[in-house]
Amino acid sequence: MIIVMKNGAQPEQVEVVRQHLKRAGMDVHTSVGRERTLLGVIGDVRGISTEAIESLPGVERALRILEPYKLAGRRLKTDPTVVEVGGVKIGGPEVVLMAGPCAVEGLEMLRATATAAREAGISVLRGGAFKPRTSPYSFQGLGREGLEFLARVRAEVGLPVVTEVMAPDQIELVADHADMLQIGARNMQNFNLLQEVGRSRKPVMLKRGMMSSVDEWLQAAEYVLAYGNTQVVLCERGIRTFETHTRNTLDISAIPTVKRLSHLPVIVDPSHGTGRRDLVIPMAMAAVAAGADGVMVEAHPNPEKALSDGAQSLDLAQLRELATQVGLVAEAVGRALHEPPRP
Repeated sequence: MIIVMKNGAQPEQVEVVRQHLKRAGMDVHTSVGRERTLLGVIGDVRGISTEAIESLPGVERALRILEPYKLAGRRLKTDPTVVEVGGVKIGGPEVVLMAGPCAVEGLEMLRATATAAREAGISVLRGGAFKPRTSPYSFQGLGREGLEFLARVRAEVGLPVVTEVMAPDQIELVADHADMLQIGARNMQNFNLLQEVGRSRKPVMLKRGMMSSVDEWLQAAEYVLAYGNTQVVLCERGIRTFETHTRNTLDISAIPTVKRLSHLPVIVDPSHGTGRRDLVIPMAMAAVAAGADGVMVEAHPNPEKALSDGAQSLDLAQLRELATQVGLVAEAVGRALHEPPRP
């Protein structure tokens, strides 16, 4: 249920409605817009009378929501959400570029990548410390040591860090070393993990599952939001189809679809979406043209020798080409690239 307060409703009136709902056992999420305040009611609302709610001072109307994603949907919050990650705003008028190695292999390679990324105009450093791999014999990441390298390079170069968390018991450790928690495609429906990152209040990047519909993706985001974390960024990273020329099929149409259904920012990962280095820049350009709020790519000083996903990683010179081409598309659609934060 959504409670729409009248234009100009006083904070005291909003609080009266909140307390009325809480006494009925409901959880209430408040969204303050430019003109009106909306209250999202979570719980079994079958016993709540819309007529009784609408009789309270300051209430304009009470609406029952049929969509399963109540907090992620636009009926509760019409203004776009902007998520701030270490001073970088995702979801605003500027397009954010994120880049870094699929897996952190060592301090020097990470430092070289981060330095080149910042010089190219990249605003957020990505890098995997814990790497879920299809094969148990593939490189699984450096774990805690990789997190320490990320935190050290963040301090040296001045770029905020996003890295993956794979289990609830890793959240505190990863949150201590990173600015944003990434939920990978394989964990999109790991509901215990979603609940715990919801409680963490740390910004979250939620990747779309490789075989998940848009509705399932938004319902996964709903888990994080329902547990109190409003700082969620959605990441389209390709879905599995019958096509064999690419690793996955990057669903560009998901960007405007999600923008219509949800207020959450949407970024795109064309590296995993295609699995091919030659397609990363073209698909990044297409994503921004379709309305993406950011692009995240994999980059490595020597992709041919990368321990993970070298075939889809850009080299450091290609990072500059990425920023140039995406910047031109952003300008063409009335946006600009987000500048890296000051160190």
